[in-house]
Amino acid sequence: MAETPVIDSSDAAIEGETELRRRDFLNIAAISFAGVGAVAVVVPLINQMNPSADVLAEATVELDIAKIAEGQAIKAIYRKQPLFVRHLTAKEIAEANAVPVATLRDPQTLAQRTKPGKPEWLITMGVCTHLGCVPLGAAEGEPRGEFGGYFCPCHGSSYDTAARIRKGPAPKNLEVPDYVFRSATAVEVGAKV
Repeated sequence: MAETPVIDSSDAAIEGETELRRRDFLNIAAISFAGVGAVAVVVPLINQMNPSADVLAEATVELDIAKIAEGQAIKAIYRKQPLFVRHLTAKEIAEANAVPVATLRDPQTLAQRTKPGKPEWLITMGVCTHLGCVPLGAAEGEPRGEFGGYFCPCHGSSYDTAARIRKGPAPKNLEVPDYVFRSATAVEVGAKV
C-alpha cells in the first residue's frame, strides 16, 4: 500500500502566510506604480494652465507720469488691455467731488478711486464695463461725452471726470486696477501695497 504523505500543518501555515505577503507586496507595488504614472500625467496638464512668460512679464507695468501735463491723459497697455492715466485739473477734481454719490449708478467718490494725497492722478482700465469697447476721451481731441470724462462710441455710455458711469448702458464705473506710486513721477500698475 502506498503511503500518504504527511503534511506538517505548520509548514502549510508558513507557506500560506508567505503567499499572502507576496500578494500584498504585488498589490502595493502595482498601486504605487499606477499612482506615479498618474502624477506623471497630471502634473504637466496642470502646469500648462499656468500663465505664460509673456503674460507674467505684463503682470505689472511701470509708467513715467512726469510728462503728463495737467488736464491730459495717456493710454498704456496693461495685461493686454488699454489703461488710462489721467492728470486731473483742479476744476475736474471739483466737478467730481460736487456730484452727489447717492445719484450714481455705481456709487464711489473720487477719493475711493484715487490714492490718498494724489487725487489728481486717476488710473483706470480703458475698457467699457458694458461690452468691453474702448472709450474715447484719453487722446487729444477725442470726445469726452457730456460729463467731461470718457465716452464709449459703441453704445453711448458716458463717464464723468472720475471715470464713473453717468449715462448709458454700462453697469459699472471704469475699473481701477491695483497700483502703487514708486516715486513722485513713477507709478507701478499691478503692484499691491
